[in-house]
Amino acid sequence: MEEVSQEWLERNFPCKWACPVHTESGKYVTLIAQGKFREAYAVARRPNPLASICGRICAAPCEPACRRGEIDSPVSIRALKRFVTEKFGVESMMDFSVLSEIYGHRKDRYAEKVAIIGSGPAGLACAHDLALLGYPVTIFESAPVAGGMLRLGVPEYRLPRALIQLEVNAILSLGVELQCNQRLGRDFTLSDLRAKGYKSIFLGVGAMQSRTLGIPGIELDGVLRGIDYLLNLNLGYKVEMGKRVVVIGGGNVALDVARTAARGGEQGNTERSLSIVQALDVARSAIRFGGREVTVCCLESEAEMPAALEEVEEALHEGITFCYRLGPKQILGKDGSATGIEFTAVSRVFDENGRFAPQFIEGSETVIEADTVIVAIGQTGDFSFLRPEDGVETRQGRILIDPDTLATSASDVFTGGDAAFGPRIAISAIADGKKAARSIDEFLRGRPTPETEISVEIEVEERYERVWDFEGIPRQKPPMRPTLRRVGFAEVEECYDEKAARLEGARCLHCWTNTIFTQSATDGTECILCGGCQDVCPEDCIEIVPSIRFVDVPASAGELVPLLSKAELRGSVFLKDEEACIRCGLCALRCPVGTITMQSFESKENPCA
Repeated sequence: MEEVSQEWLERNFPCKWACPVHTESGKYVTLIAQGKFREAYAVARRPNPLASICGRICAAPCEPACRRGEIDSPVSIRALKRFVTEKFGVESMMDFSVLSEIYGHRKDRYAEKVAIIGSGPAGLACAHDLALLGYPVTIFESAPVAGGMLRLGVPEYRLPRALIQLEVNAILSLGVELQCNQRLGRDFTLSDLRAKGYKSIFLGVGAMQSRTLGIPGIELDGVLRGIDYLLNLNLGYKVEMGKRVVVIGGGNVALDVARTAARGGEQGNTERSLSIVQALDVARSAIRFGGREVTVCCLESEAEMPAALEEVEEALHEGITFCYRLGPKQILGKDGSATGIEFTAVSRVFDENGRFAPQFIEGSETVIEADTVIVAIGQTGDFSFLRPEDGVETRQGRILIDPDTLATSASDVFTGGDAAFGPRIAISAIADGKKAARSIDEFLRGRPTPETEISVEIEVEERYERVWDFEGIPRQKPPMRPTLRRVGFAEVEECYDEKAARLEGARCLHCWTNTIFTQSATDGTECILCGGCQDVCPEDCIEIVPSIRFVDVPASAGELVPLLSKAELRGSVFLKDEEACIRCGLCALRCPVGTITMQSFESKENPCA
């Protein structure tokens, strides 16, 4: 192992490397394939305190990195996470003592209190890890319910409200205190927290302010902002809309807005004032009987649109119309209310260097009728709660930070998530919360957090086996609720059954397992150059070539001298393409002298005293 780089091993595990919290996705996927569901849940939950939520709405950066995609399609990692959390996660009504099995027993080791402002993914993750470290933590949330944008921005058809509350409850079970309806700048200040003995503060306030358009007519009645629309619906307020809705924007928030509007704009609220039957009736009339026409208009082409492809596909199934390469010029109105939007055709969105620089085609104006216009073109932070004496600097809608520690310009204040980096995916905010927890611990203790010693254990697989024809198993698509049953706040994506989950898990290529070539005269494993490994490899990723040693080639000769005329053949070299290898193990099975073995590595955390 002295000659093996741990970073090289980890980079050969691309799904783990791509995950912001470094979840060993392939490991829990494989455990699912083996039917070891409880062990799979422990692997999925250990680095991610919101595993059940991520099983539904994570943007899954691990999947584009999955090497299985080079063969056909990536493993459905997110859907498999949902499968295993439904068996052992918070939605399974688990006993919270399971957390002690994963993390060990929590100890109240320190007296310093920490305040978390905001209960979004960054704040919850920070509170979770600080509680595990032994700190008394209090979360202050401005809304009447916890969850931040998970609760107030993500539609319920994607993320059930009960599930969010269960995730929050699991974190509260660690001793974390939650205070709702407490807004920073209105009910308390940073100075108040310091005066009450909070020794450090984490700002997880998100980016809750919608960006708007500087075009004529933006002030008309019937013009809404995307985030405001979702916030109001998710807090249970009724939003009046017309029958012709146009959503301006091409991102995931714009799609959430459009698909929510197509359902009649009815979300399950905290009071559940509408009965389920009433909600279903509203949604059925909106979707099935043409009660509301929803159109999404964006600057980008279909290929350039930043929204996730699966979200676009589902929106199309739900009857939403898309118009591409259109830039809003003005909102038209009559008697103070919106009646339509005048658009200009877009010739390009990005310049030669890939920078956002839209260009419009003069004389190409067109009008789309609308009595409700929802602008969903991005979000920014609102930091009006900060005062000069707080010592926290901001710039262009973000809090300034040290990217290595997430510390702000105030020594005792840290931040992360959308407040620091702008709108990003939930798993990145979770990673920020975890990093900030570590930095807060180092700040409060006055020394670096005791490093977790990482040991790499190598296991020589005595009997390495794969499911027959694993490389030929097609991707198992998660089941989807039929379009005509997508009513009210019912979830659209459903969960795998056990057969499909195990089959999908078997598609994993086991990137933590490597083909190792070693030979020893003592052990009798010297290669005999039979070429069996090269012959049996189904991906042609092994090649045995002569080793060439160049001799007496003048530096000035360059390419003018045929190099092979100045070379000697000295033995042979094994060349192996790690990217092409599918870890089938046939080469090791074929090797008659045991020169080739399949060896798996595992990184284990051993906390230092």
